[in-house]
Amino acid sequence: MDVALANSIVNTATALASAKTSDALNMVVLKKALDIQAVSAATMLNAMQQSMPQPALASSGTLGTQVNTFA
Repeated sequence: MDVALANSIVNTATALASAKTSDALNMVVLKKALDIQAVSAATMLNAMQQSMPQPALASSGTLGTQVNTFA
């Protein structure tokens, strides 16, 4: 067997194993980044809801208490 061919096969196998490990690590980092973004977005939405007063709904009168269902 040619030594250069054997070295080439070993180098290719090592590169593929390294790429597989690198891809797995990249996926873990991506998942953590998405989790952090989800927590940040939820925190921001909660802060916005607390800072903005909820409008009172109309409970009497004709304005805002009746729905016209005919189109």
